[in-house]
Amino acid sequence: MVGPGLYTDIGKKARDLLYKDYQSDHKFTVTTYSPTGVAITSSGTKKGELFLADVNTQLKNKNITTDIKVDTDSNLSTTVTVDQPAPGLKAIFSFKVPDQRSGKVELQYLHDYAGISTSVGLTPNPIVNFSGVIGTNQLALGTDLSFDTKTGNLTKCNAGVSFSNADLIAALTLNDKGDILSASYYHNVNPLANTAVGAEVTHRFPTNENTITLGTQHALDPLTTLKARVNNFGKASALIQHEWRPKSFVTISGEVDTKAIEKTAKIGLALALKP
Repeated sequence: MVGPGLYTDIGKKARDLLYKDYQSDHKFTVTTYSPTGVAITSSGTKKGELFLADVNTQLKNKNITTDIKVDTDSNLSTTVTVDQPAPGLKAIFSFKVPDQRSGKVELQYLHDYAGISTSVGLTPNPIVNFSGVIGTNQLALGTDLSFDTKTGNLTKCNAGVSFSNADLIAALTLNDKGDILSASYYHNVNPLANTAVGAEVTHRFPTNENTITLGTQHALDPLTTLKARVNNFGKASALIQHEWRPKSFVTISGEVDTKAIEKTAKIGLALALKP
């Protein structure tokens, strides 16, 4: 990345290390491609006794990508993305049926020294979202705001700063209108073995509660990755992910409460198949 990226990129490396691919559900995803290039992805997730499923169809035509998804609740979601209608610009239009208030238009703009994302709901009194980042790929400062035009209230106000160098990324964010302060750290210890460590410290001012999460990852071989994490509440998790064929992954994860060993461990399984 040449520029600072978008606001969602602040602290993303640490979040992915600590939380991505961990789950306690059973998930199965399979993607197929038609001769014309249409991608159809079917997925099912078992959450306890509940089973959720959806089918997503993706069509690409030049710089326009259309995603149409139907789920088990009979919701039809459509997202149309226009990439690079102008240099550095991306336009996204989305809506969900039968939710008549779900329509939204979003514009993203990436520059060498700035990243901007703004969206507005397609309703008479929409919620307007704006996030902006200025700086470089080494030092960036940003904010994330939401404004409800119906009530005239600022519903979201976040701010963050990020510092990066060749193998280290540190971020500090203030979220929920100043109620939550988070600091994260990501260190790429050995790029050849994909070995990294990370940490996140979160303080909630209303409850004066602290959450500390530590994590690491290491590639056992070019196709197998092992991850582990633990927090100050005694929750310890681990996962192993194997790419058994190109773009197809099997992931097994587990979590135990070290302060209540008598409780059953949570086990998650995810299988993603692509041709």
